[in-house]
Amino acid sequence: MKDEIKDTKSFFQEISEQLYIYISKISPAGLDWVFHIIVKLGLLVAIFLFLDFIFKIIINYTFRFFHNENRFPVLKSIYQSRITNSVAHFIALVIIGSLHESIFVGALKQTTIFIIRCVNLGLVLVLAGMLYRSLTAFRNYFTIQQDYYKVMAINAISETVKILGIFLFTIVSICVIFGIKGTTIVGSLGAITAVLVLVFRDTILGFVTGIHVATSKSLKVGDWIGIPKYNIEGNILDISLLTTKISNFDKTISSIPTYDLLTTEIKNLQVMSESNTRRIKKSIFFNINSFKFLSIEEIERLKEINLISDYLKEKTSEINQEKESIEHNDKIINGRQLTNIGVFRYYAQKYLENDSEIDKDSPIMVRQLEITPQGLPLEVYCFANDSQWVRFEQIQADIFDHLLVASKEFDLQIMQISVKV
Repeated sequence: MKDEIKDTKSFFQEISEQLYIYISKISPAGLDWVFHIIVKLGLLVAIFLFLDFIFKIIINYTFRFFHNENRFPVLKSIYQSRITNSVAHFIALVIIGSLHESIFVGALKQTTIFIIRCVNLGLVLVLAGMLYRSLTAFRNYFTIQQDYYKVMAINAISETVKILGIFLFTIVSICVIFGIKGTTIVGSLGAITAVLVLVFRDTILGFVTGIHVATSKSLKVGDWIGIPKYNIEGNILDISLLTTKISNFDKTISSIPTYDLLTTEIKNLQVMSESNTRRIKKSIFFNINSFKFLSIEEIERLKEINLISDYLKEKTSEINQEKESIEHNDKIINGRQLTNIGVFRYYAQKYLENDSEIDKDSPIMVRQLEITPQGLPLEVYCFANDSQWVRFEQIQADIFDHLLVASKEFDLQIMQISVKV
């Protein structure tokens, strides 16, 4: 085997010597080194393409046996990201670098430095491409695993690594091309550190936000969110390093700085959507002047309402028993009494509890809020059992349509602004 390798090297050396003699004869005086570089690069590129083609066929063919992403998610992710091509490039370049000096022995050695630097530059670029494709492989793997929080973290990291990678690989490439020591350039970066921090401020904040969101699992692509600061409500389309895109419900697209996800109030409504429940929290304002104690006749009339019939019978019995021991029990104000607003509040509560479109596992409450100049707010607090926007609005409207009209049965006046013409 060693003898065959020696014979191959000798064959290439003989060809290179003949090319050296031939090029030296036909090239103009003083320009023979230019022609030698062109010929050397041409031969090396041809050999590189041939080796690269062979290695890609072998490596990719091997990885095709692991196409099942459920059984081999890691290998499938590597194949999809084309890291195998970068490996083939790297192996071919290493072989070219090791064969170069042994092939072109004695043929204008001053051109050897240029060729070596070109090969080293190629290795740097291949390594950079391999790094970027590795990030894509991580993203593909977590996509296969359906771990979208980690996908978002990888997106944030990859954008940052790409920016920093371009910066670092540019420095390394300059060092390789001009033969400069890396410590010389890196040492001078201290003077411009403040400038770099200022330039990459949004990048750094976006990176930190992406890591925080991914680790806290508070947001992900597809979530339904609301941002009061910007009056935005919609679904997250994309979270990148610098901007986050949101598809609003009016079919428009909003873009906000990614770091706002960390510094701004965000309402994640996705939990509501996933539980298929949506909160109803709305008030009816009543005129306080319409509040009154209920007379015996009015109570008897309201007993015909099925939802509150038993309640009125029980409360009437309790009140009558208490009045027997109270002086001046003929005065309606003495002792406990039923009021139209109180009975209506109980009616509204029972109406919600018996509504099939209200979620019974969530809080159901009808309560009085603080009195305002517009009247007394009676708030309905419950959860509809359908979170779809259109259906939710129908459920909410049906409830308040009924309560607004039913309030007339209790002689209650709803506040509204009167306009004088």
